[in-house]
Amino acid sequence: MKFCANLSFMFTEGATIIERYGLAKEAGFKAVETGFPLGFTVEEVKRAQENANIEQVLINIKTGDVSKGELGVTAIPGKEKQFKENLKETINYAKALGASKIHIMAGKLNTVTEANWVVYENNLRYAAEELRECNKLGVIEPINQHSVPNYFLSDFKQAVDIIKRIRSEHLKLQLDIFHLQHICGDLSYNIKNLMPYVGHVQIAQVPSRNEPDTPGEINYEYILKTLENNGYTDWIGLEYKPAGNTNEGLKWINKYGYSL
Repeated sequence: MKFCANLSFMFTEGATIIERYGLAKEAGFKAVETGFPLGFTVEEVKRAQENANIEQVLINIKTGDVSKGELGVTAIPGKEKQFKENLKETINYAKALGASKIHIMAGKLNTVTEANWVVYENNLRYAAEELRECNKLGVIEPINQHSVPNYFLSDFKQAVDIIKRIRSEHLKLQLDIFHLQHICGDLSYNIKNLMPYVGHVQIAQVPSRNEPDTPGEINYEYILKTLENNGYTDWIGLEYKPAGNTNEGLKWINKYGYSL
């Protein structure tokens, strides 16, 4: 298993994503993933990454102001130009950081109509082609309605159906076990059946979203083995909120028989 730290959730001992690159390296991580680093230029982020000498696995598409609940515009009619601009800017960051994956966030909607699904799929088709040209992978992630009410994509079947229709090696599923448990459970069965479409995996305990070994619904010793047994060998993003000090919370990795 290869674990990468999610700098939007972990190492909040550092006030900004910029500071957290170095903290992740000091903790022993070889790689990180991040949300879009709003407020920081590509040069600033690249400098922080280079100073830490750490790999960037994934970056989220530019979403807008996350503090205001803005989580992308991919499924919003009339925002196609903004989507293309956001994607272009994110690709520039991904190229500079050497990130091979971009999480294409869908956005939040109070009311969903067929028009949202049409524009969502059209935008993903456009993204898949753009990502093909720069040899990067786009991933889409169903997010549960408890954690993010009104997030557009909250169904794994719908996500897989779109991936099947677009039929591009540059568009796959981001399988966050935290969201999978919230949305449909039945983890062993669903991991096996979703694995052919998976491009990235993330983990956190349910319902607390803390470290995998904290009290909760998921036996991660079993689930990590299940991922291995189903052929997943890529990075696993630790998109969890440390229950206390980030470094103290990392003891679960050795306890489960893994290392950084």
